[in-house]
Amino acid sequence: MKKHIPNLLTLGNLFCGTIATILAVNNNFVFAGLFVVLGIFFDFFDGFAARLLNVSGELGKQLDSLADMVTSGVVPGIIMFKLIGDKVIGSDTFTDEFNLPTIIPFVGLILTLGACYRLAKFNIDTRQSESFIGLPTPAMSLFVISLPLILEYSDLEFVNDLIRNNYFLITITLLLTYLMNAELPLFSLKFKNYAIKNNIVKYLFLLISIIMIISLQYLSIPLIITIYVLLSLISNSKKA
Repeated sequence: MKKHIPNLLTLGNLFCGTIATILAVNNNFVFAGLFVVLGIFFDFFDGFAARLLNVSGELGKQLDSLADMVTSGVVPGIIMFKLIGDKVIGSDTFTDEFNLPTIIPFVGLILTLGACYRLAKFNIDTRQSESFIGLPTPAMSLFVISLPLILEYSDLEFVNDLIRNNYFLITITLLLTYLMNAELPLFSLKFKNYAIKNNIVKYLFLLISIIMIISLQYLSIPLIITIYVLLSLISNSKKA
């Protein structure tokens, strides 16, 4: 029976991702974000449970990526599609023979394609057992779902104006897609031991993250992911 526990957690991730998809399609971004976070929670603990119970296997690995494809691939693509489309569809700014107003929002779905490609590569890449090569799809998903939450709850008008800017949204879409598939080593939060000397970057990241979450709330999410990438780059440059 214990061998099925990690897979049930993975299916919990998929279940949450499916609900989040329905909510995102219906513009309920707050609850869509909530179910994405819950799905990522299941995604973290399915691997933890597999290692704890010593029941890791190929089925669980494939199932995990299929569930991630929905929660951290389809949902952020839909949300970005909606965010871009909100400022384009119905506008006559870009009208021409190709009906660009209805085409531009589909740029957001590049996130879904990039997530799919990354997950397929991850399954056959033996280098990513202790760290990541490229931005993990859950990190990308958290970045994207935070954008409508910032719009909903932030009072910083210049930040909200930036998120409403389609040039910014398209740039973020392309940048996140690149980062997911770039040959960029990023540290993971798995601890072999808890010695400060061996985990200084991880402890620093966790400390910064806690401070930012307390002080900035939803606005902290994209900033934390940006810091995660920057700290990885700094750490890699020192090793080189």
